[in-house]
Amino acid sequence: MPDTALERLKSTGRIVVVGASLAGLRAAETLRDKGFKGSLTMVGDEPYEPYDRPPLSKQVLLAKSTAERTALPRRRAIDAEWRLGVAASGLDMGAKRVELADGDELPYDRLLIATGVRARPWPNAAEAELDGVFVLRTRDDGAALARRLDAEPRRVLVIGAGFTGSEIASACRERGLNVTVAERGDGPLVGALGGVVGAVAAELQREHGVDLRTGIMVTGLEGDSSGRVRAAHLSDGTTLECDVVVVSLGAQRNTEWLTGSGLGAGPRGIACDAGCRAFDIMGIVTDDIYVAGDVARSPHPLFGYQFLSLEHWGNAVSQAETAAHNMLSESAGRRPHIWVPAFWSTQFGVNIKSVGVPSMGTEIMITQGSRAERRFTGVYGYQGRVIGAVSFDNARWLDFYQRQIETTAPFPVPFPTVDRRSEGNQPMPADFPDPSVPTHGPTVTLSGYSPADRRMTFTPARH
Repeated sequence: MPDTALERLKSTGRIVVVGASLAGLRAAETLRDKGFKGSLTMVGDEPYEPYDRPPLSKQVLLAKSTAERTALPRRRAIDAEWRLGVAASGLDMGAKRVELADGDELPYDRLLIATGVRARPWPNAAEAELDGVFVLRTRDDGAALARRLDAEPRRVLVIGAGFTGSEIASACRERGLNVTVAERGDGPLVGALGGVVGAVAAELQREHGVDLRTGIMVTGLEGDSSGRVRAAHLSDGTTLECDVVVVSLGAQRNTEWLTGSGLGAGPRGIACDAGCRAFDIMGIVTDDIYVAGDVARSPHPLFGYQFLSLEHWGNAVSQAETAAHNMLSESAGRRPHIWVPAFWSTQFGVNIKSVGVPSMGTEIMITQGSRAERRFTGVYGYQGRVIGAVSFDNARWLDFYQRQIETTAPFPVPFPTVDRRSEGNQPMPADFPDPSVPTHGPTVTLSGYSPADRRMTFTPARH
């Protein structure tokens, strides 16, 4: 785009952001910071302005805050038109219009898609509608579940022991509630951190009074005559009485509205290049459509150019800022999104943090501290290099290991960096589950497919 065209975009252009989310808000603020003076429209399917989701499974469920007090702080005024409570229903790439569920159409010169993910529902729709069955993703979800926990149910069943499910279980125990966790994998967090760390998380849960059942699937939910959930049937043939069920089976990316658009979007997300520009279904990069946040799949040079989908707070912010910068830049001024994944969780009194992509690792080495004391750092290796790290109440080492990841340092970690008081310097299998068997809660999804991969399901563009 010549200078004059870029200046026209900045002064009188139209930018539409679909997704009134963390990524959407930070992108809008960055656009204004970089001198965009044109029309800015924010589209959100919920009736609320952008709010913070992590407190929903932490402070809100512990009654330390309310769902209404999770609004994201504003860095600056963004002077936007807000279209809240109305979902985007379609995209016409040729005409450069976003279609809304209420029948309106929004023309754009640049489009940012930040539609994120939604909670995967219980697969039996009738059972999912029983009173007392919840998911936790939205502000309304958090408020409703907190109210039900305030009523002191006799037993809460959490289906899935990923990070969100484990945090919900932790909140229940902190409230003094009886809680059972059913996980089809071998332990909590195994999809994200592997079996070695998952075994530590399992011990932690059981020591705090969680009735943790692994290798178990919930085969059905049963309601009473008034339509309230009363029991769950398990794959081992047992029946568990419960009056609250929280379904924590991971997330689904919000891409269905793009069916027929010709954009490279599918169940794994929306494929984009390192500069956040979306691909079409033929693998050709677009110049006017950008993607950020949980819904994006982008290649990362530090991780073998795998297409990564990251459900991380920090990634959403960084990617949104990169997308906004590139929207208003000449080709030579664009920059890549190469943020190193980082994630944290607090559960059962322990602070868990990770950097890199542990789920790529084939081996793990406990380099500092002790698993028995629940205070340690584990480093993951893949093909002879450091690929990720996790800490339990030992986060001071993570900056060091982030630098090791960024410099493709060798694995096993050289002995001088290892705490001699730790469990030794020998790597062991990280024990991740077979990737063909779903587990609950990985926060990084490795797809590794090109956007034109025909194993993804696309509908041809409309003409």
